[in-house]
Amino acid sequence: MTQTIDINAAWDAFERRDRNADGRFVVAVRTTGIYCKPSCAARHPKRENVSFHADPAAARAAGYRACLRCLPDAVGRDRVAVAEAIALIEASEELVPLDELAARVGYAPHHFHRLFKRATGVTPAAYARGLRATRAGEALKKEANVTNAIYEAGYSAPSRFYDHGAKRLGMSPSAWARGGAGVTIRWTVADTSLGKLFVAATDKGLCRVSFDENEAALRARFPKAEIVPGGGALAKLAAQVVASVESPERDHDLPLDVRGTAFQEAVWQALRDIPAGETRTYAELAAIAGNPKAVRAAGSACGANHVAVVVPCHRAQRTDGTLGGYAYGLERKRVLLAREGVED
Repeated sequence: MTQTIDINAAWDAFERRDRNADGRFVVAVRTTGIYCKPSCAARHPKRENVSFHADPAAARAAGYRACLRCLPDAVGRDRVAVAEAIALIEASEELVPLDELAARVGYAPHHFHRLFKRATGVTPAAYARGLRATRAGEALKKEANVTNAIYEAGYSAPSRFYDHGAKRLGMSPSAWARGGAGVTIRWTVADTSLGKLFVAATDKGLCRVSFDENEAALRARFPKAEIVPGGGALAKLAAQVVASVESPERDHDLPLDVRGTAFQEAVWQALRDIPAGETRTYAELAAIAGNPKAVRAAGSACGANHVAVVVPCHRAQRTDGTLGGYAYGLERKRVLLAREGVED
């Protein structure tokens, strides 16, 4: 089946040198006879001298040769290498050293380190730590013995979990296993122009931001946590969250204490990296998160976002350019995008 390319969208991505478009199509230049990645740093030709092709093979069939500056033929290989590395990380019970990981996928360590981070939003080591901590959190929910759960998650010793995993979970492993026992979560409800906003945070950062919700959801997630009204301790942070709703076009760097699978967290980081006033498709988010085929999972990760607006899942849309879904209603999504200058 021949891939249909949206010429206007492709030209826009090429003009912006959008790295997220690399691998989706190549750009051929009639005056030079070469084809490039959309992100190629070379000087842009006139639009009338440009054509777009689904992949390097199609451009070569049309008589073009690869650009020696941006090496467009390497994009597919890069993505395959990242996918292979993720598979190796997920299959290993121990952290795979960068040198070994890069060698097994055929790259120099320093180059692959940059490549992996660009594709997933995190380094190979951070991806592996995130995966193990996620597994530990799941194991702690099922396993009464904390030490057994730590080993089950792939840590070589409990001390390794306390060095890395416990910090990431935002609470001690025993507290996690006991439904948040010993952890204090503060909450409040704030007025915004889009309705009532529920805001909750641990001492580490925001753990829930949602419209039209109350403390019942928190108690279901952490039935043994101490869940209390926020009062003055939460007032400043809640005001900052409200500001992010009223002015989503501004940068609001707020502390978070949210957890998901490694893939979900990569998608959430990709969402946070989208500049205000821009959107990304679920397909683009899946590719950035390191699994281009996981388009539906990328959509699900957006739906599983714990902190509305702060992690701007309203900037995600379907590949055909339509809005897609939004947990708090499409009208709110339209308003947030409009405030950033995005037209529906």
